[in-house]
Amino acid sequence: MAEFFNAADVTAAAIRIEQRGQDVYRQAVAMTTNPEVRALFEHLAAEEAKHEATFRAMADRVGPVELPAWSIAAEYVEYLHALLDSHALFTQSGTLTSLKGAADDHATALQMAIQFEKDTLLFFTEMRNLVPASEKAAVDACIDEERAHLRALTAMLVQAKRS
Repeated sequence: MAEFFNAADVTAAAIRIEQRGQDVYRQAVAMTTNPEVRALFEHLAAEEAKHEATFRAMADRVGPVELPAWSIAAEYVEYLHALLDSHALFTQSGTLTSLKGAADDHATALQMAIQFEKDTLLFFTEMRNLVPASEKAAVDACIDEERAHLRALTAMLVQAKRS
């Protein structure tokens, strides 16, 4: 028999990721002196706010969901917790204090942001397995946008390393 849990818990985690991402990007905007990097961080903060709104709306619509057929409930929930616990936004290296130290080094700040986006992309990809079919398109849209963030940050990093 399949195990069920509340998908709203997963959307709540996604909301926390987006809120933390906004905070980090806003702090980066305040600390970054490079105008191009600052503009990218401003854009990413706005994108994270948009994603937060998407997940807040989704949280009101989701309920119990069936775990993927291949999973064992306790192990899958433990896996999701491991993804969150190791997410760059929730570790010591992902704190605003670490970002303050990196803000003057644009390449380091961009590398930190790349890691945030990679971790978020992984979580959202797993989240997609847990939401009802009616919500997959919204998660897919956020995944696509996170991929675009990753591409933009990587391009900016390449440019910063050339300078």
